Amino acid sequence: MNPALSSAKPKAMHHGTMYAILFMISSVHLLNDTMQAVVSALFPVVRETLQLSLTQIGWVAFALNMTSSVMQPVVGLISDKKPAPWMLPAGMGLSLIGVAGLSVAPSFWTLLAAVVFIGLGSAIFHPEGSRVVYFAAGTRRGLAQSIYQVGGNSGSMLAPVMTIFLFEPLGQPGVIWGTLLAITGILILLRVVPWYRLQLAQHGKPVKKSAGAATDAAVYSNRLVVFALTLLIVLVFARSWYFTGIGTFYQIYLHDYKGLSVAAAQIPIFLFMAGGVIGTFFGGLLADRFGRKRMILLSIAGSSPFALMLPYLPLGWIYPIIFILGIILLSGFSVSVVYAQELLPGKVGMASGLITGLAFGMGAIGAVALGKAGDLWGIDQVLVWSSFLPLAGLLAVLLPPDRRA
Repeated sequence: MNPALSSAKPKAMHHGTMYAILFMISSVHLLNDTMQAVVSALFPVVRETLQLSLTQIGWVAFALNMTSSVMQPVVGLISDKKPAPWMLPAGMGLSLIGVAGLSVAPSFWTLLAAVVFIGLGSAIFHPEGSRVVYFAAGTRRGLAQSIYQVGGNSGSMLAPVMTIFLFEPLGQPGVIWGTLLAITGILILLRVVPWYRLQLAQHGKPVKKSAGAATDAAVYSNRLVVFALTLLIVLVFARSWYFTGIGTFYQIYLHDYKGLSVAAAQIPIFLFMAGGVIGTFFGGLLADRFGRKRMILLSIAGSSPFALMLPYLPLGWIYPIIFILGIILLSGFSVSVVYAQELLPGKVGMASGLITGLAFGMGAIGAVALGKAGDLWGIDQVLVWSSFLPLAGLLAVLLPPDRRA
C-alpha cells in the first residue's frame, strides 16, 4: 500500500490538517504558475525577436488569463458533481505541450496557440487542487488556502528571475527547460491522487447538506449570496486588473522611461511578487484570527496609497514601496477564495473557479485594454490611470459578515 495512504487515513478520519498533502499540492501549484510565469517572462524577449506591439503582448496575456480563468468555473461546476482525481495530472500534461510549443513558436499566432495549452492545463488543475486543499485543511482553512496560494504566487514571482538568468542569455529556445517543471508536477501528483481518491471514497463531496448546513443557509438568502459574490468578483477584478498591469507592463515602463536594462527592470517586479508571497501567507493566518471581510478590505483598499504614489516615485524609492505594495495587495488573495467557499458550501470547485478563475479572466481584459492604451497614449499615462483601481477595495465594507462554520 502507498505509505501516504496508510498514514493519511486515520488523520483524515479525525479531520486533522494534512500538512504533507498541503505542501505537495502547493509545490505543484508553484510549478503550474511558474509555467504561466514563463509567458510574461518572455515578453521582453519576444517583443524584440517576434516584433510584437504592446497590443499584441496584451493579447497574449489575455489568451493566457482567459483560458486559464474562464474555464475554471466550468471545470469546478463539473467536478463538484463528479470529482475526477485524474484531471490533476491531465492538466499538467496539457501545460507540458504548451511549454514545449512556446519554445519553438515562430510567430505571434503560434505563440498564442502554445499559450492556450498552458492556460487550459492551469484551468483544469486549479479547481481540483482547491478541493484537495479543502480536504487537507481540517479546521485551519485560511492557513491551508494560504499555503496553497503561496505556492502559486511563488511561481509567479520567478518570472523576472527567469528573464534575467534564462531568457536573456538563451532567448526563446530556453523555454524548453520548462518542460521539466511539468514532468516534476506530474510525478508529485501521482502521489497526491491516491490520497485524494481515498478522501472522495470516505467523505464524498467536501461539504454535505445537513441540518446544521440548512440552518446556516437560512442566515443568508440567495439574493444576499448573489450580491456578495458579485461584489467579491468586482473587487478581485479590480485587483487582478492592477496586478496584470504591474506584472505585464511595469517592466517595459522601467526600461523605456527610467532607462533600466531589461535585466535591471525585473528587480522591482521580483520585489512586488516576493511581497505578494509574504502577504498571501500572513493574510491567511490573520484572516483565521480577525476575519475574512476585514482582510479583504485591508488588502485592496489598504494598498491604494502605495499604488497612487508609485508612478511618481524616484527610482530609489520604487524598490521599497513596490515591495510593501505587493505585501498588502496580495494579503487578501487566499482569503477571497475561502470567503467565496463559505458563501457556497458544498460547491468548493465552483467557488474557487469563480474567484481564481472567472474574476481573473475579467482582469485579463485589462491586459488588452492597457496594452492598447499604452500604444496610443504611452504606458506611463496608463500606469497613472490604473493606480486608482485599488480604491475599489473600499466597496468591501458592503460585504456581509463572515460565514464561518
